[in-house]
Amino acid sequence: MKKTGGCNVKEKKRRFETEVIHLGYRSEKHDNSLIPPIYQTSTFTFANAEQGEKRFAGGEEGFIYSRLGNPTVKILEERVAALEKGEAALAFASGMAAVSAVLMTLTKTGDHILCSNGVYGCTFDFLQLLKQKYQIEHDFSLMDSMEELERKILPNTTCIYIETPINPTMKLVDLQMVAQLAKTKGIPVVVDNTFCSPYLQTPLSLGCDVVIHSATKYICGHGDVIAGLAAGSKDCMERIARTVQKDVGGILSPFDAWLLLRGLKTLPVRMDRHCENAKKLFMFLKDHPKIEAIYFPGDSQSPDYSIMKKQMKKPGGMISFTVKGTKETAQKLMNHLELIKIAVSLGDAETLIQHPATMTHSAVPEKDRKKMGIENNLLRLSVGLEAWVDIKADLEQALAKI
Repeated sequence: MKKTGGCNVKEKKRRFETEVIHLGYRSEKHDNSLIPPIYQTSTFTFANAEQGEKRFAGGEEGFIYSRLGNPTVKILEERVAALEKGEAALAFASGMAAVSAVLMTLTKTGDHILCSNGVYGCTFDFLQLLKQKYQIEHDFSLMDSMEELERKILPNTTCIYIETPINPTMKLVDLQMVAQLAKTKGIPVVVDNTFCSPYLQTPLSLGCDVVIHSATKYICGHGDVIAGLAAGSKDCMERIARTVQKDVGGILSPFDAWLLLRGLKTLPVRMDRHCENAKKLFMFLKDHPKIEAIYFPGDSQSPDYSIMKKQMKKPGGMISFTVKGTKETAQKLMNHLELIKIAVSLGDAETLIQHPATMTHSAVPEKDRKKMGIENNLLRLSVGLEAWVDIKADLEQALAKI
């Protein structure tokens, strides 16, 4: 039922920084408005009864009802699909709406999902829900070799689900390696690309099948939208749209789609600054006497550094580290911060810090958290756009007080 409504784009191939501003929108189709209009309507009229019949039957392109498709949302979807090097994309009301829609579409009762060794806390909860209600099992894997993957893939594995970098440990997974093996077995590979955005990493170009974003984060970039995105082949996206998205209804509002389109325009500029600041702060933190360990994809001493160089444009804007001490030591550090805000999101202009064990991953049982590498003294830092020396000064004064 979901149709494009005249937003298809056939522009000459341009660089990412240009495409992120122009793709998917032709002003002449919207009364020459420079900025995409917000089509704040629940439903669309038909010229006659026959046209309504044709659209519901899929015989004519056009919009019907905003749960099934909306012009503002469609511009966003086409832009994201192109940026992620996919054929199509879908927009959702949250990152978890995207995660759940994809996994529900790719699985059925009795199936098995193989996951990277660490996932977002709510994704972990959703996997538990699938297990308890629908007998869809899951396991976690380090995914550090073909042999490890071969051992973990079962006859009923119908989906491989990956975060890379993994939240919050920053562990990387070699996407080409996983995709290569998965293709021989006909298993789709789904990648949560939230930490990278399509500017830093495009899993579909590495052989994966579906990419997911919490668009709340870097794609929005301003902390004022809750949204999710999925991109992949046209057939896969149409399957999700016709079933789970349509019937469960976790769709994105036109206004939120408009805000994401606005945020996307500055994504490359913002990501460059996030990455630059993170690299400088990593250099400051890595040798600090009160830091026990630090996790950053740009660490040349990390065993995952070669993977980062292969599949990421830059190391990203996220850093995790453990302080020397206990959970209380980590919390004391957070409480002494003045500029850096205590909050669980990421990708905003503001630098944010959170304590995964008691916040984003608090629903994960402690034994499972430890298997994922989430210790009680671990902190996750989302490096913002402020002057890096000011972020450093705040961390420095807080570290001096623990």
